Amino acid sequence: MVDQTRVVYDSKDVNVLTRVNLTTQKSVVLTFDDGPSKVLPEILDILRETNVPAVFFWQSRLLYPTRPWKRVLDEGHWIGTHTINHPDMERLSYQKQLKQLQNSVKHLEDITGNKVTYFRPPFGRYNDDTIKAAQQLELIPVMWKIASIDWELKNNPNQIINNVVNNLEDGSIILLHELKQTLSILPQLIDAIREKGYTFRLL
Repeated sequence: MVDQTRVVYDSKDVNVLTRVNLTTQKSVVLTFDDGPSKVLPEILDILRETNVPAVFFWQSRLLYPTRPWKRVLDEGHWIGTHTINHPDMERLSYQKQLKQLQNSVKHLEDITGNKVTYFRPPFGRYNDDTIKAAQQLELIPVMWKIASIDWELKNNPNQIINNVVNNLEDGSIILLHELKQTLSILPQLIDAIREKGYTFRLL
């Protein structure tokens, strides 16, 4: 059983996004961390078939020119930084945090030719120095409203659906990962969110 207090993230921090501005139509944002991974092409297939946009937060060390980054952008998705190699930012000095962001953004932009605007702190952990470094680089820190806890649910992927669908709110940013178990339930998750009357949007 997943601890539900870990699923819903209630931040009052005005420096980070956990939800997007409300529109006339109920909507949510799908975000995927820790790529680009081997299951990325299959995730993209599902998103294309279901006409759903998403935001991908990538570790720059995993992005090689041969990864399907062009397809991600061509199909209308966005790419943000998840640092170089996923450190706990709270354990790093300001200068090391700045370097993580600066170098990861440069790598992503050099390969894709696309400006990086959004940043997600690894483990969702950050401090004042993180915010300061992000602001210096004109990056917008993005957290989430709903954590699917998919990284712990390899043997119970249906719980990923329940964690998300049972906590839906208009404007919610949803945390997913590029994992096999997430891929396995993604079509059902998208259907279940739509059945609740929500559409999908970007940040």
